[in-house]
Amino acid sequence: MPEVNVKKGESIDRALKRLKNKLESEGIMEEIRRLRAFETPAQRTKRKARAKAKRSRNRFRFTLNDPKPDSDKSED
Repeated sequence: MPEVNVKKGESIDRALKRLKNKLESEGIMEEIRRLRAFETPAQRTKRKARAKAKRSRNRFRFTLNDPKPDSDKSED
């Protein structure tokens, strides 16, 4: 569980915002929303398919821009 230390002179609102950002970045808020209600098998399948598609889009996007080393230059 993420922790947030309130600094001296810091407002509570600011500390809550930092806590919310930490929870969101670790995926805890998404999991809480997901577990709030029953998820049917069809909904689970759709959610997993969407997550897989998002991962593959990111993987494709970041592999396009990777510079590949030239094999000709390494032999010299």
